[in-house]
Amino acid sequence: MGTDYAQAFPADGEGPVRPATLSPFRIDTFPVTNRDFALFVEDTGYRTESEIFAWSFVFWMHLPPDRLDELVEDTVAAAPWWCKVPGADWSHPEGPGSDVAARQNHPVVHVSWNDAAAYAAWAGKSLPTEAQWEYAARGGLDQMLYPWGDDLTPDNKHLCNIWQGEFPRVDTAEDGFAGACPVDSFPPNGFGLHSITGNVWEWCADWFYTTFDTQPLHDPTGPEKGQAKVMKGGSFLCHASYCNRYRVAARTSNTPDSAASNIGFRCVSANV
Repeated sequence: MGTDYAQAFPADGEGPVRPATLSPFRIDTFPVTNRDFALFVEDTGYRTESEIFAWSFVFWMHLPPDRLDELVEDTVAAAPWWCKVPGADWSHPEGPGSDVAARQNHPVVHVSWNDAAAYAAWAGKSLPTEAQWEYAARGGLDQMLYPWGDDLTPDNKHLCNIWQGEFPRVDTAEDGFAGACPVDSFPPNGFGLHSITGNVWEWCADWFYTTFDTQPLHDPTGPEKGQAKVMKGGSFLCHASYCNRYRVAARTSNTPDSAASNIGFRCVSANV
């Protein structure tokens, strides 16, 4: 687990590299999609926290320019590209007037950690530990930056959905997408997993923690309590100039009730 990569973010606790062994597990081939989540909502009547709070964060470029004043209530001071949009939720990703009818195979977004855990329990599964997620994401490779190797674009080919251009104002979408994309848009890794890098952040089960050593670990689960949960994989907003956390070992965190238009999840099962 982890990395000693020189360009890692020290405050994220990516290192040191440490050995870990895991019990067998299954992990979803794809992130949970809008189609999947709709079945859960239909069966249970579940309301996400974004629906209860009646707002969520949306990236500013994905809102209609002529409706910004109408849709946006506020922005984040330290990151003004994040807009507080009343009415934005998993089925209305850009707020009122938007829907997921043509995005059934896109990853569900605007789901908090609590929402993801509720879905996983309904499905008879759980959220992956960070160790499970990272092992699966590596696809059988050892200490490579990405699931396919150390070159982000081998032979100038894009293998994941991240930002190209000048963040946060110019997205050239050279990889074919300027926002979230269908979960099967890029080739799978060595374990057959799609969309494990970029596209949307994925929640993990662990509380976020940043102090590690090199002692061997077995089925690590993180600390017993904390204030934020681990997220892995990066998203369509990640760019080398701002957030190159689309590397396998990279990590970040968010509070369990947080949601945004670039956060989703996938599930695991011990039933092998």
